Amino acid sequence: MFYILKLVKKLDIHPRSFGKNLREVIHEKLVQEVEGTCNSKYGYVIAVTKVDSIGEGLIRQDGTGLATFSVHYSAVVSRPFKGEVVDCVVATVNKMGFFADAGPMQIFVSNHLISDELEFNATGDPSYQEHTEVRVRIVGIKIDQSDIFCIGTIKEDYLGVLSGPL
Repeated sequence: MFYILKLVKKLDIHPRSFGKNLREVIHEKLVQEVEGTCNSKYGYVIAVTKVDSIGEGLIRQDGTGLATFSVHYSAVVSRPFKGEVVDCVVATVNKMGFFADAGPMQIFVSNHLISDELEFNATGDPSYQEHTEVRVRIVGIKIDQSDIFCIGTIKEDYLGVLSGPL
């Protein structure tokens, strides 16, 4: 689920930032632009751990004076895989199932993928209410350009409610 990858990003830097603090400006802009984003190929970028190298800046010819720098960096990324078991916290419950948060991603568990001893009861509290810790196996993943959607199950041995509401 969590990996350290070496990635590359091209950053445009304004001329007013040119000077002795250029490296710090590039590092700050890199963190602002990539941390917390989702990449369809690598998953969620959790944190930039290290800037490995900064290429020479190329001044653009469009009259703005911006310089484009190629930045090679290492980052912690999170990407789920089908079949992976994840501990998460129930965020919302409805009559169709529940949504659980596992870090930056959200997993939907349908009532059809919940064991029979756990059931939704509209008049009382279900066994899986909000803020309950659950262990889920990911059975489906849909990745688009800016988000990852997962379907999970708790209808297997050793899966299900870990603890009550936090």
